[in-house]
Amino acid sequence: MQPEDEPALVAGLRNGDAAAFDRVYELYRPRLFAFLLRLSRRQTVAEDLLDETWLRLVAHARSLREDTRLAAWLFTVARNLYWTHRRSRLLEEAAAVELLTLWPSHEDWPSPFDLASTGELERRVERALATLPPQQREVLLLVGYEGLTPTEAAAVCKVTPEAMRQRLSRARAALADALDLPPAQLSLKRSYGT
Repeated sequence: MQPEDEPALVAGLRNGDAAAFDRVYELYRPRLFAFLLRLSRRQTVAEDLLDETWLRLVAHARSLREDTRLAAWLFTVARNLYWTHRRSRLLEEAAAVELLTLWPSHEDWPSPFDLASTGELERRVERALATLPPQQREVLLLVGYEGLTPTEAAAVCKVTPEAMRQRLSRARAALADALDLPPAQLSLKRSYGT
């Protein structure tokens, strides 16, 4: 999307224009889904959170500010939904510790990325990302993969730009360490077209 197109889409959303919503959905659905899938590492969770993100857009479209940056707004909503989901899962798991021994353990199925990855480096990066704590994963996904600026990512994560730069630096170092690469060789780029 061209930067000059964004105000028209925001205006359309504010006016309840279904075509504007369809265009925003078309532009951001693959990116949001990939972000949520990589963050949650569960396809069903990512799908549910993606659906909820779109419901939030519909519910709040008329109250969007005219200068709303759609990527930042959508990724903020998706991120917040993920962390709410994660907190609720942690509470459920803590409450059900005694019940876990009653259920047989399950093997994790390969993720869609494990099945779809073609290059060895891409598989290594996916595995290394999966080992990082969620806060480090989200920073790398927002800045390194989705192309948000550190300032935009700071707004999404509700931290100061300086805190984001520190998180980003630590996350890059952790990923480089997991990949056994010097940090200077580390580069994440989107591999799909949007």
